[in-house]
Amino acid sequence: QVQLVESGGGSVQSGGSLRLSCAVSGNFLSLYSLGWYRQPPGKQREPVAGIASGGATSYADSVKGRFTISRDNAKNTVFLQMNSLKPEDTAVYYCVCSVFGVPQYWGQGAQVTVSS
Repeated sequence: QVQLVESGGGSVQSGGSLRLSCAVSGNFLSLYSLGWYRQPPGKQREPVAGIASGGATSYADSVKGRFTISRDNAKNTVFLQMNSLKPEDTAVYYCVCSVFGVPQYWGQGAQVTVSS
């Protein structure tokens, strides 16, 4: 019932910024939480940030203070603003839609590469 389409990945120098977007379509979106995971090369997928339907946000310690998650007024798009990027941020980033806290729907993934 939910589809997610990501955009905004790319390459950036250390200290630079990128913004990821994820367009979400489907029913009952106001009931769902949205978020971002990432999978660095050779490592497991890990949570990055989440935003509840009411707007409450959470962040992994590794990105706190540098990344900001948000969603638009219609709650049809979720963003991840990434500032002060580091080489260790290099990963494939996935947007995710969670139902009652359980990840259920995933975006295709967007490559983010940060060069030193």
